[in-house]
Amino acid sequence: MGRQAGPRGVAVAVVLLFALAGCGGSAGSADGKRDGAGGGPPAGGAAKPVTGDVLPGLVGAAEARSRLAALVVAKPGTMAGYSRDKFTHWAEQGDKCDTREVVLRRDGKNVTQDAQCRAVSGTWKSLYDGADITDAAKLDIDHMVPLAEGWRSGAAGWDAAKRKAFANDLTRPQLLAVSAASNRSKGDQSPDLWQPPDKSSWCQYGRAWTTVKSYYKLTVTPPEKAMLTTMIDTCAS
Repeated sequence: MGRQAGPRGVAVAVVLLFALAGCGGSAGSADGKRDGAGGGPPAGGAAKPVTGDVLPGLVGAAEARSRLAALVVAKPGTMAGYSRDKFTHWAEQGDKCDTREVVLRRDGKNVTQDAQCRAVSGTWKSLYDGADITDAAKLDIDHMVPLAEGWRSGAAGWDAAKRKAFANDLTRPQLLAVSAASNRSKGDQSPDLWQPPDKSSWCQYGRAWTTVKSYYKLTVTPPEKAMLTTMIDTCAS
């Protein structure tokens, strides 16, 4: 027969129980596992969407579904004639600031800039992977709909002014500061080929991509549309 635990033993046991209950994985999914890119629909334990939009001009989930349904479905166009130089970026925005520095200031907290408008300090939360970043040099400004993706879904037929507006759009959810690693992992891939590893961002990502493509009247492919539907379906009702 074991010795009965005294008050001190009970207290220790309670502390241990609370410690075990509080143990969890990293943010990004309910089961504590952070899924990589390229996956399909979220599993049964999908992460809850990030609360509070961090991107400008986002439409709600219902409106995003409506706009997605209205997009023209087509095969991707060719990359013939494509060059990033045909999308003027980063444009001057006044006070020695270009679009990149404006986005860094907008998306960060306690951002300080030097006389040339360069961000010298601040903190940023990368939407795609949840990374906390304090060095602006480790951030990229991502085009939600990449320039190359825009080209093969309609921008090849635009004039230079419209391409410049697309590449420097501060009104819609087209630009955001994210970790350089996540941005370079994404490249110019559409949502069916790359998804943010932090699934809690899928709601915003799907709505943002749809908002931009709808505004610029760009086409979507069937797999792209299917994954956007999956992403928007992660939004809280």
